[in-house]
Amino acid sequence: MERKSRSLSTDARYLAAASIAPVGGNVVNTTREHNSGLPSASDGDWGIDPGSRLECRNLWKVFGDGAQNLANSVDPALSREQVLAQTGCVLAVRDISFDVREGETFVIMGLSGSGKSTLVRCLGRLIEPTRGEILIDGEDMLAMNKQQLRDIRRHKMGMVFQHFGNFPHKRVFENVVYGLQIQGIDKATQRNRASEVIDLVGLSGWEERYPHELSGGMQQRVGLARALAVDPEILLFDEPFSALDPLIRREMQDQLIALQQMVQKTMVFITHDFLEALKVGDRVAIMKDGEFVQMGTPEELVSNPIDDYVRDFTRDVPRSKVLTARSVMTPARVSVCADESLVDLRERLASQACETGVVVDEQGRFIGIVRLADIDGDGSMHSSVASVLRDSCPTAEVGARLESLIPLVIGRGGPIAILDNGRCVGTVSTQAAMAALVGDDGVAT
Repeated sequence: MERKSRSLSTDARYLAAASIAPVGGNVVNTTREHNSGLPSASDGDWGIDPGSRLECRNLWKVFGDGAQNLANSVDPALSREQVLAQTGCVLAVRDISFDVREGETFVIMGLSGSGKSTLVRCLGRLIEPTRGEILIDGEDMLAMNKQQLRDIRRHKMGMVFQHFGNFPHKRVFENVVYGLQIQGIDKATQRNRASEVIDLVGLSGWEERYPHELSGGMQQRVGLARALAVDPEILLFDEPFSALDPLIRREMQDQLIALQQMVQKTMVFITHDFLEALKVGDRVAIMKDGEFVQMGTPEELVSNPIDDYVRDFTRDVPRSKVLTARSVMTPARVSVCADESLVDLRERLASQACETGVVVDEQGRFIGIVRLADIDGDGSMHSSVASVLRDSCPTAEVGARLESLIPLVIGRGGPIAILDNGRCVGTVSTQAAMAALVGDDGVAT
């Protein structure tokens, strides 16, 4: 219990937001010259979405003497180790920019010492950044006074900690209702709201238990219920499941995904587990030495790792469960109507070096496909496309997982059509589906 109390003394600062707000620190709310045309994620850099709920702009956290001067003048070519050797300062967070859209789960993944936990604690101002901007609905948190920050923590932002952050002397119900008490909400509403979220996280019947009487997974549910009780718009998770057994951890991941589908909160989720990042995240940023190495959807990271560091993480990922038809299909380059001649179709397929054409109706809706081999075997080039049309070919949506496509291409022995709102956007052949299972190292996953 003593160890948990020490952990609580750090994490509970956030929970006690009604009476404590950080003061001092080396916060300088200066906006350096921004590049208004920041490159996209595919270029290895990241722009800011103007419709974002949470924005982080050029954020730095430097530990050591002269932190502010170093953040303003450090040579970009120097590594973290070189800066430490030359100055004695640690670049914990180095010029980070990203945005989180409303209802999105944004995962920051990194190994120990990467700076991920420092970053998320900067977002909640548990740690004061050295410089940069953190915007919530356009308001800069680093420019807020103690009362404004307290209001943000009471109403807009909640946090779930790695070591649960529960009050050991309070029962489950008392822990969950704590934030509502701080808000000054009437007791009837407190009871109703606390009961609602306790039921939501699966703790009904445990309201009068103390945290030490619960399993690790149940204790983490208490922390999640307490954060949800105040109905925050933004939730920050600092490795919430890392202390749990693997089976319980998977259960909590599944529950978080199910909860997010219901409550649609804006979430920032910290983890050192790449598979967990892929499972819970809409987008994932991989962090190393205080910087983002690559950011994108799980599918983008697995299909196009930017360097060997990212590639090492993706090596053992079950690609069939991550990749979708969108990333493995051959885009539809030749579309024809059923009454067009085979002569014209053959010429168009040849000019585009295509083996398959897509047949559509007058409104552009998908009817079927036609293959070059079928045209050559028809025997009459004066026939129309309808004579060789395959109108019973299997179809799948553009977001379908690769694992669902493989039985289709193997069972039919031919391409399947990939649809987006009824329109064919590409095809997937047996060869393409099998090739997508194989990573850069030649091993299928």
